[in-house]
This record gives sequence, structure tokens and C-alpha cells, in this order.
Amino acid sequence: MTEKQTWSDRFETALNPAIAIFNASIGFDIQLIEYDLTGSIAHAKMLAKTAIISDAEAELLVSGLEQIRQEYRQGKFNPGVEAEDVHFAVEKRLTEIVGDVGKKLHTARSRNDQVGTDIRLYLKAEIEQTQEQIKAFQSALLAQAEQHVETLIPGYTHLQRAQPLSLAHHLLAYFQMAQRDWERLADVYKRTNVSPLGCGALAGTTFPIDRAYSAKLLEFDRPYENSLDGVSDRDFAIEFLCAASLIMVHLSRLSEEMILWASQEFNFITLKDSCATGSSIMPQKKNPDIPELVRGKTGRVFGHLQALLVIMKGLPLAYNKDLQEDKEGIFDSVKTVKSCLSAMTILLNEGIEFRTARLNAAVAEDFSNATDVADYLAAKQVPFREAYNLVGKVVKTSLAAGKLLKDLSLEEWQQIHPAFEADIYQAIAPERVVSARNSYGGTGFERVRQAIAVAKSQLNS
Repeated sequence: MTEKQTWSDRFETALNPAIAIFNASIGFDIQLIEYDLTGSIAHAKMLAKTAIISDAEAELLVSGLEQIRQEYRQGKFNPGVEAEDVHFAVEKRLTEIVGDVGKKLHTARSRNDQVGTDIRLYLKAEIEQTQEQIKAFQSALLAQAEQHVETLIPGYTHLQRAQPLSLAHHLLAYFQMAQRDWERLADVYKRTNVSPLGCGALAGTTFPIDRAYSAKLLEFDRPYENSLDGVSDRDFAIEFLCAASLIMVHLSRLSEEMILWASQEFNFITLKDSCATGSSIMPQKKNPDIPELVRGKTGRVFGHLQALLVIMKGLPLAYNKDLQEDKEGIFDSVKTVKSCLSAMTILLNEGIEFRTARLNAAVAEDFSNATDVADYLAAKQVPFREAYNLVGKVVKTSLAAGKLLKDLSLEEWQQIHPAFEADIYQAIAPERVVSARNSYGGTGFERVRQAIAVAKSQLNS
């Protein structure tokens, strides 16, 4: 026999014990208890302000709710499945503490607007914390970038050597991705910061409540304009999961590069012992577990986004029990994103060392300066397309001869085109190739130093 529920006087028999367990959400929505208590305190104060209950009753309710908060923090309040959900658990305990006045707390409120309020309060706090972690991640990227403005790294397209880059420029690309992530969360926050409290089950209430007052107490920008929308809207949660998914995309892309860079084939970075593990049978190995886990965990967040989209796509207005399924995906996505940001920040700060000699040597081992040969000719009034085709033939013959462009003699260059002079060797030197690209947003050293200064300003603002 299950415990009598608040709503059960309508029913002749008790809920089947297995169905009670299936129906209950207390196992995961207990995470919302602090926000549920905060929302209830605001509701009680609003009920007193509008004379729906007396000031003395409101004070008693607030005192009881704060007692529950302390009991929970001290580990003394641990409701089980019989409570069904966090809202009923709080209401029951409140009535035990303050007596029948506790039953007045639910006046002019439904679980539907209550849970909507809780999840928004929770997500507002988590968005702000995630934004702080993004800033820490950006700071770690900036610290590495400042050390490696003139460190060169091969740039790739199609995972083929393309053009050499400043390593700092490469890292700053991730800084800008993270900046968009921060801004995207700020935008999601705006639509999360709307109060459904007072929408009731779906149609509002006959009581003379003041929704603007309770919204202000909870630091919401405003109340929802439409009660149906207020209790059934999960757009903000979907938007958060979209933003979370993009954060994971960016972390996963950096992870993939670090995994490649740590391989013996690339050998661009050394993994430090504090952020790597070994093999159980191959003692020579050092495994990039952090980026591999980040890359793997990305799918979890993608899955939660897809799940919530599927939940919402066919729901008629207003509230449906399906919406109980929104919370675990949100909770897990928050946990996953925050843990991955933290791990990648630690990895950047103390877990890797760039092998600068190897990186600088790598850009001299290929034909990634071929575009600069074409640019050289174009600067001497040779039409670029003609120059492009000439250089293509040069690369082809050089490959056949086992030579790099830097190994060609001046005579060989001038046989290709008389416009080549001795300064061609300076023009195709990797450092010159990189430093010359000072167009806005380019990889030139001076441009990268300016970009670092702008990034610092963005971070501080």
C-alpha cells in the first residue's frame, strides 16, 4: 500500500506500488529543492502582499520553508519515493512543521507553474556558472596564445597541409568559439528569465495575485504574458541544450586536435603526467584520456537535445506528464558541460607542453608555402591564375625530384619564370609566410598580438 497522496481523495483505490515508483520524480527533481523553497517563499510573500493570507501566516510559512532548507543542507531531509516529487515533499514537511497553515501555501498555484519556476531558477544559476567556466577556459587559451605568437604550426584543410600559421592564431580560433558560446548563453538567459509563477495549472487564477511582484522577488525580468504558454513552454530548455551542444562541439574539435597532436605521427605536444594515463599492458604509452572523454561525452548532450525536441514536438497545450522527462537531460547536460570545461581548462593550464622545435620544423617539411610563390608572382604583375598554374607545375616536378621549394636553385626558379629573383627565398621562408599575413583576422604576428589584446578586453568586459 502506497502512502496517501495529496490528490488521492478523488480516487477509490491506492496507486499500484510499481506505478507509484514509475510515476515518481523525487529521485532526480530533489536537485531543485533549493529553488523550490526560494520560489515558495516568494509565493508566500506575494500571498501576504495581496491579502490572500495574513502577514503572520506568511511569516510562519517562510520560517518553515527556511527550516526545511537547513534540514536539507544538514542531510536531515531525505524524502523517498512516497513523496512523489520535490513539491509534495516540501509541502508535506512544511505542514508537519507549521500545521494547517502549511496547506495554504498552494493557494493560487499549481505544480505546473511551480515546476516551471523551479527549473528556470535552476537554469539561470547554472548558466551564470557555466559562463564563468567558459571565461576560465578562455583565459587558459589566452595564456597559451601569449607564449606562442611566433611559434609556427602547420595549418590544414581537408587534413592536408595548407599554409603555416602562428600557433597563437590557431588557439585564438577556439577563444572566439568560446566567446560565441558565452554570448549564446547570455541570450538564452534572457528567455529563461521569465516567470511562469501564477499561471496556475493552465488558465491563471481567480485570486487577486500580483505576478509582477513575485517575479521581481525571484529576479525574473517579467512574468509570462500567457498562462498556457507559461506552463508548457520549454523553448528556453531546448535553447540551452542547443547552446550546450555547441559548447561540446567546440571542446570536441579541440580535443580531436590534441589527440592528433599527441600522437607519435604528429608529435606536436607532450602530455604531462598530471593529465594523462598509461596502458595496462603497454608501458611505453601515455594516453590522452581527457580529450578522448570530452569527445565521447559530446554525444550525451546531443542526445538530450534530441530527446527534448522529440518530447515537445507533439504535445498539445498545456502541461503534460511528458514534461517530467525534461529534467534529467538538463541536469546531465549541465553536469557534463561543466565537467568538460573544467577538465579542458586544467589540460590547457597544466597538462600539455607544445614542442616548439618540432612545430617550427614541421612547417619547413612541406609545400605549404606554395600559395606564397603564386602571391610573389602576382605582386610582380603576373596574373594570379597564371601564377597559380605555374606553381602547381613546380610542385609536381619538385615532388618527382624529391625536393622542397626552398631547395630549388635561383636558376631553376628563373627557368620557371623570369620574374623570380633572389628574394624568393625570403618570401617563402615559413616565418615570413606567416608574418606577412596581416590582413584583418589574419595570422601575421602583429595582427595576432592585436587579437590577443582584443581578446583580453573581451574577457575583462
